[in-house]
Amino acid sequence: MENTLQDIKITDTARQKILLTAKKEHVDIRAAWLRVAVVPGGCSGLTYDLGWDTTVRDQDEVFEVDGIPVVIDSRSMAYIEGSVLDFSDGLQGKGFHFSNPQAVRNCACGESFGL
Repeated sequence: MENTLQDIKITDTARQKILLTAKKEHVDIRAAWLRVAVVPGGCSGLTYDLGWDTTVRDQDEVFEVDGIPVVIDSRSMAYIEGSVLDFSDGLQGKGFHFSNPQAVRNCACGESFGL
């Protein structure tokens, strides 16, 4: 069952980059999801993982966020609720970045966080 996720936002800049990346990688977003996960790693303890997936597992929740199909496992969901996914190509680092209100610490490069 597909839900509308209200507690995670994707900025227009990130949305456009996701769609452009899907096109460049020949990913049909009607048949694949953007998998968002939180995994152990980085200097602050946890890091974000983004990738394409065509499989939905039992512990996954499927959503549509601003027209982007998204799948998140239930463990990761607890870590990223309330977050905003953005894309930057500035001096502070090129790539996707999460603004997570639950994070109590972030590493200097912004790639990992801790709760």
